[in-house]
Order: sequence, then C-alpha cells, then structure tokens
Amino acid sequence: METKQCEEITEMVCLESDLLDGQMKEVEVDQHKILLVRNKGEFAAVGGLCTHYGAPLIKGALLGDRVRCPFHGACFNTKTGDIEEFPGLDSLPTYKKLKKRVKKMCSRVPGVSHTVVLIGGGPASLQCAETLRQNDYEGRIIMVTKDEQLPLDKTKLSKAMNIEIEKVLLRQSDFLQHHGIEVWTKKEVKSVDTEAKTLTFKDGTVQHYDQLLISTGGRAKPLQCPGAELKNVKLLQSYKDATEIHHMSAGNKAVIVGTSFIGMEVAAYLSDKAASVTVIGSSKFPFQSSLGPDIGKMTMQMLEEKNVKFCTSNGVAEIRGENGKVREVVLKNGEVLPVDIVIVGIGVIPNSDFLKRTSVEIDSRNAVVVDKFMKTNIPDVFAAGDVVSFPLPLVGHKRVNIGHWQLAQAHGRIAGLSMLNQQVAINTVPYFWTMLLGKSIRYTGYGEGYTDIVFKGSTKERKFLAFYIKDEEVVAAASLNFDPAVARLAEMLLMGKRITKTQAQSDDLSWLQLP
Repeated sequence: METKQCEEITEMVCLESDLLDGQMKEVEVDQHKILLVRNKGEFAAVGGLCTHYGAPLIKGALLGDRVRCPFHGACFNTKTGDIEEFPGLDSLPTYKKLKKRVKKMCSRVPGVSHTVVLIGGGPASLQCAETLRQNDYEGRIIMVTKDEQLPLDKTKLSKAMNIEIEKVLLRQSDFLQHHGIEVWTKKEVKSVDTEAKTLTFKDGTVQHYDQLLISTGGRAKPLQCPGAELKNVKLLQSYKDATEIHHMSAGNKAVIVGTSFIGMEVAAYLSDKAASVTVIGSSKFPFQSSLGPDIGKMTMQMLEEKNVKFCTSNGVAEIRGENGKVREVVLKNGEVLPVDIVIVGIGVIPNSDFLKRTSVEIDSRNAVVVDKFMKTNIPDVFAAGDVVSFPLPLVGHKRVNIGHWQLAQAHGRIAGLSMLNQQVAINTVPYFWTMLLGKSIRYTGYGEGYTDIVFKGSTKERKFLAFYIKDEEVVAAASLNFDPAVARLAEMLLMGKRITKTQAQSDDLSWLQLP
C-alpha cells in the first residue's frame, strides 16, 4: 500500500495482506504519523494524530469508518478525515495532505444583510460560527464576549495556569477575519428584546439580529460566608484569573474550597508552586458523587503524595482578613488555617439572568430549555453549551444540564445547522476528562443516579476501568491507564447498544474489543 505527500513522496508502508478488515496500522512517512485503515475491503489513509491535542489514534477505537480518540473522545471519519464528534475544531489530513485540515469555509458576502449574533465566546459559539461558514452561510456573524480575549481553550486554564495566551487561543484573529467571523470582546449583553430582535449592551449600544445563539456558559458559584468578598478570594473563570492565581499562589499558602474537577486540577497544578496547598471538601472524598469513593480516595492519595492536605467532610464558616486581604480561613469544625489566597471551586450557575425579562423558557436551575435541535421556545432564538438544559438520547431524551467541553461543541454544530433549516437532532454521548499530576481520568456516559460500580483492574494500582450501573445496565464508565476502553464504550453507547451488569462483571471483556 502506498501513501503520497503532495504527489512527491511515494513509499511502500505495508502489504495489503498485513491489514485485515476492521484493523488500523500506524506508519511513518517523512516524519508524519499516518493511520491506515481497512474497512469492507477498502483502504484509507488519514493523519494518525488527533487534531485536538495530538493523541495517537492507533490507540483509539475503530468502528466502521469512524475512529474515536482514546484520550478525549473526538471522532473522525477515516474516509474523509472529517471531524464528527468533539472536542477539536480541525479535521484529519487525508493521505495527500499531511497537516491539520480546516473544512472548506466560505466568508461573508458584501450586501447580504442577514445577521447571526452569538452571545458568548466559548466553544459552542465558535463551533456554531464555523458550522455556518462550512454550510455556505454568507451573512454577518457577530460573536459577543465579555472576555478580554478571543475564544480560548478554557480546559487548559486549570491545568496550566501560567500558559501563554497564544497557546490557548482556539483560533487566531486572522483566521476569524478571513472567514468573516466578527468577535466583539469586553462586550456584555444587558437585555434581549425577542420581538424587536435586538440586543442592548451594558455600554448602551444596541444590535439587531435575525437569528440569535445564547451560549453564555456558566459562572463560578461564589462562597456564601463572611469575608467572601475579600481580595485574594479568587474564582477561576478567565485567563486573567488563571494568571493571577498562579502569581498570587507562588511561594504562598493556598486554600482551595471545593473538590470539583476544577478545584482538584488547581490543587495538582499548585502542589509544586505554592508553599502549601490545603483542599476543603464537603464530602469524605473528592468526586464522591460523580466518580465514587474509590476513585476519589485514589485521587486524594495522589495529591497527598505531593504534600497537598485535605480537610474533608468540612466547609468554610468564615474568612478573616486584614487591610482587605485574606489572612485566615475558619472551618465549620472550628479549625483555623493561615492563608494567603483562597480559590473557590464549588460549582457553576448558568448565565441566563439577562433573559429574565424575556419569554425565553428557563428551568428551575437557571438553564435555558432547548429541544433536540437546540431551539428555544422563541423563534430564531437558539441556545447551546453549559447554559442549556437539553434532551439527552442516552437517558431517553430526559433534559440535562452538563458542563462538558465536547458537548458544548456538539451543541454549537447542531444550532448552526438548525439556523440553516437543516434539522439534525442532537445525538452525542458525553465524554469528559480530567488531568492530575500527568495522569488523565477519562469518563463517558451519564452516570447520575447510578447504584453500583464494577471495577476492572484497581484504583490501588492506578490502572482501572470502572463501569457505572443503573437498573442492571452500564450507563457510564471511567478509566485510568486503560485506553481505549472508554472510547470503545462511548461508541457502543452512541450506537444504542445495551451493556448489562453481567457483561461488566464478566472476566471476559471481549465484547469491548480491546487490543
């Protein structure tokens, strides 16, 4: 089998007989990793590295003409290279082009007055904008964000808090300009008039829209206790917050309130930079309700080995300071901790307050209600990302509010198609990851209300696959050092395959088709 680069390099990489149907092989040509795939007798060659963070796709899960990244769950069509599930923006190169490939996109055509406004500068807005341009939308696209920067990869901010801005931009400004995607930074929406189809901003300006996307995400829940307003009590919401937390914590005593994924990632990051790190959690173990006590205990031990201290089954009663700055944290059990900076990670509130005077339907948890096409109850108003409550096929189309990066991108794509009257229903399986001290826990499915966990491997060995069981069925899975099990399971759940508790308990995991 041959592969070419720009019609210049032709190299024998394997014999046809080396690759059976349903198999993948990674080869290297001119220092580029290429994934060879055989399906139904046909061969395909695409880039071998995921376009999201460069993970080797050879370690992923292949199902038909689709390969799923083992790390973060992105999926690519092996025939076309197109990205079909997120995270990530770019498609894979096909064998003739050996660099990341942007799907063909148009730009704005002068004289077309139709205007789409996207409120929010996150992955849902950006994916919606790119989807519109990929499908020949020639009108005006305005993305509005209260952030100071262009859209960022915010998943990196809790893992690498001192990262350069250029390394976290999802797209560079020239890319956005080239495709006619306007981004208005430091611009906050005050109110929406859905009848007049106008937005009023806090600076008093007004903008008309023909179609609107609400993708304002969520904001960090503040601490409700005396002293919470002191300087050096920080929430991690922006690039500026991340750099400030990095500088304020260096060589100082840091206290993290909350054993959320954000809180634990910040604790891991600061473990070798702050003079001391103490984590305060309301449960006995981190991630207890979402991942279970065993995985929570393991992550706690990993951080304790790096001298992170834990005050579990506890909370903050009061924060004391002098000259407006934090000096002590008083715990609910009476213990007093000396501290220089407090970082709060206790949950998220959907940003929907600016819609309160509209007829847009909001649920009891502040989330914007959408249907399977990301449409709200108001014509020409769509919503996507962490701010929405949407019907998840995996749980019988029950409405859920999930703050996953991959889901926000999936929502943005569906919203963009809906704006163009392409009725494609949301059909995605949640996929999530967290990174602690160089180790990544991967998670797929929807485990709320699980009643049992079945383990393969062990948390003590720090190599495991955990199945979450509800009503005798596998509804979710988490893993560490067990690739591509979670990616395989995500594909099975997406195809609607029922996986029983008995299958999960069996020593024979051949049904997962692991290499």
